[in-house]
Order: sequence, then structure tokens, then C-alpha cells
Amino acid sequence: MSGHSKWATIRHKKGAADAKRGKIFTKLIKEITVAARTGGGDIEANPRLRQAVLKARSSNMPKDNIDRAIKKGTGDLEGADYVEIAYEGYGPGGVAILVDALTDNRNRTAADVRSIFSKGGGNLGESGCVSYLFNRKGIIAYDASQYTEDEVLEKALEAGADDVQTSGDAVELTCAAEEFDAVLSVMQEAGFEHTMAEIGKVPDATVTLDADGARKALRLIETLDDHDDVQSVSTNLEIPEDLDLSEE
Repeated sequence: MSGHSKWATIRHKKGAADAKRGKIFTKLIKEITVAARTGGGDIEANPRLRQAVLKARSSNMPKDNIDRAIKKGTGDLEGADYVEIAYEGYGPGGVAILVDALTDNRNRTAADVRSIFSKGGGNLGESGCVSYLFNRKGIIAYDASQYTEDEVLEKALEAGADDVQTSGDAVELTCAAEEFDAVLSVMQEAGFEHTMAEIGKVPDATVTLDADGARKALRLIETLDDHDDVQSVSTNLEIPEDLDLSEE
């Protein structure tokens, strides 16, 4: 589809590895806690909590961990008071980068994010400097070795999706954020097993860099995503299929 970079699916694969060492669990617990705090602990009545729990289950988080995180959000258990913060900036080659964070220390997180941008060859910008380039969309990915693009497309359009495209080893479906739950439900009922399902920020259009610039930009994006307080990173960088990160 027009404008969708591959970072969402790359991050998901990376996240699967992170889950083995527990890092992704910490981020998911924060999101579940804040979702429950802001919208209540009823999964069916709280779309944000429902999505957070879906991601947690996809990462094989134990049910007890999910339940405890919800209770921390509703106040039934003691927990940290996290604040939501968004950062915007530019990476090497001028690529746009959006960072969504949850933190219990604004000053620490702001200083860390600014430092990562600087060391990675980018710069932190003012609020609104790149956010206008993105739209909230539902993103659902399927294993391309299991389903063809045509198979997904036929059911996805019937379900109300906007577009479907193959990106590497994934067939990616996008839909309006408001239609995410309904589209996912129809696809599941039709027997399609997803490898990733989330509401994210998708760029209206992507930019391409040469191999060296793309490697530098992607390393900055990955470093941001690795920070404990960062929940998600969105970019308009179009990542080449054959990009070799080992090359300098």
C-alpha cells in the first residue's frame, strides 16, 4: 500500500526476540496499566486495553501478568504512575520519526531521547514537526508462506480493509483505526491467523535513502525502540528488502 514503511513488521520480529528476555513484557505491562487507568479494566468496553491485551497475548505473556497489570491500572494493586509523552524529530537523511513513551520520570526520558537522536545523527524537533505526516491505522500481518496476497485481499476487502500488500515475508493488511476490531474479527472467523495486529501510525508517503543512510537511520530507530520507556517508534523510512545492516 502507498505510504507504509516496513518498520512495523521489523519491530514485531525484533519484539518476539525481546520477549524471550522479558523486555517487551515490561513495555506491554506499562501500556496495559495506563490503558486500564484511563479507560477502566473492562476489556470489552475499553478499546485501548483490548488492543494492549491482544498484543500481550500475541507475545505469549502469562495471563497472571496481564491481570496484575490491569489491577495496577484500576488501583486494585499498587503501581507506578506513568505519563504519556510523544517526541518528534528527524533522523539521518531527514527521515521523520515519531516516538511514543510511557514514563515515571519526564526529565530522564526527555534527556535520554534527545541524546539518542543526537548520537544517532538526528535531531529532536518541536511538537507537530512531523506528526502531520502520519495517520492512525490498523495494521494486521500474515505469514506470506501460509497465505497469498490474493487470499488475504479477497477476505480483507470484504471485511472493510483499506489495502493489502506483500512486504518481505509478510502480507500486510491496513484499515481505518476505527475498523480495526471489526476487520480483525472477520479475518479470524475466516481462519486467518495473524502474526501481528496493532493500531499504529502509518506515513502518508515514504522516503528512501541510499544503503548507508538507511542503515544509519534504522540504527537510530532501533536504539530509540530499545529504550525502556519507549512504547513505539513510527517512521516514514522505506527500508530496502535487501538492506544489510552489517555493512558500514
